[in-house]
Amino acid sequence: MEIFELQLLCILALDLLFGDPRWFPHPVRIIGWFCLKFELFFRRLFLNQKLAGALTVLAVLAVTIGLVWQLLQIAALLSPMLTAVLAIFLLYTSIAARDLMRHSQEVFTVLQQLGEAGLLAGRQAVGMIVGRDTAALDRVGVIRATVETVAENMVDGVTAPLFYAVLGAIIAPFVGMSPVVLAALLAIGYKAVNTMDSMFGYKNEQYLAFGFCAAKLDDIVNFIPARLSGLLLVAASFLHRLDGNNAWRIFRRDRLCHASPNSGHTEAAVAGALGVQLGGETVYFGQTVSKPTIGAARRELKDTDILVANKLMLTGSALFLIILLLLRRLLIG
Repeated sequence: MEIFELQLLCILALDLLFGDPRWFPHPVRIIGWFCLKFELFFRRLFLNQKLAGALTVLAVLAVTIGLVWQLLQIAALLSPMLTAVLAIFLLYTSIAARDLMRHSQEVFTVLQQLGEAGLLAGRQAVGMIVGRDTAALDRVGVIRATVETVAENMVDGVTAPLFYAVLGAIIAPFVGMSPVVLAALLAIGYKAVNTMDSMFGYKNEQYLAFGFCAAKLDDIVNFIPARLSGLLLVAASFLHRLDGNNAWRIFRRDRLCHASPNSGHTEAAVAGALGVQLGGETVYFGQTVSKPTIGAARRELKDTDILVANKLMLTGSALFLIILLLLRRLLIG
């Protein structure tokens, strides 16, 4: 096993053991601060909001990648080992499998309370991880929101950062860089794009024009990871002895039944594997949005579907990483 593969396994172990390092200023929070400052600056500078948004995207990316590069360069002056440790730490912060499981399992746990208390606690818990209004959700609605979040955030929080990390390691030998260093740069660059989409990618009056560039760039960078993740969730459903044939059927039929060109791939695979229906009417900021449905309601959602969705997410992510590392071996020998 090569050193980069060992480093990557170390990164995944850190995430699964500890989750996000809450004692440390998380890079995503720092990127979010840059987003706010550059948004304010460019909105004041340009009347054309689409141009202001595009320049904000360029500025946030340039500052984020530039700062990470400078930190790694300073570390290299002190010790090559320190550079590797810093790169590993940055990659560790880009993965969020543990936190995704922890938050979704909290919803499952509180739903075990009987009666109205469990429902109220479930609404509150799921409200921590979704953007929709949760006050009027029934029990099935809480479960559906949680399962959708696990499926969708598998890409943002796990497979896409891994995709860009391994892509960086593939490119590194050809540009004379350390694989783990370029992996960290690309993974943090991806997190910058993803953070900008989460902050600017709203289709409302404030962000429709300003957030256009951020939303489109996020669509582009997630294009391959989302589709590969959906396919590997189908494979994971066979491994877990779920309805893999239905997962494949629903994946092919419903993967584009989503406002996002990428989110439907993983949601469709999970809906098919579970034999449930996702999507439908959702409330955002007090307004009901009619989403296309994904999957077929062979049965009603139940709380244990949250745990099964997490198993699918972990297995699909493991398959995703194995394929990426095999591809790297094939390309660089």
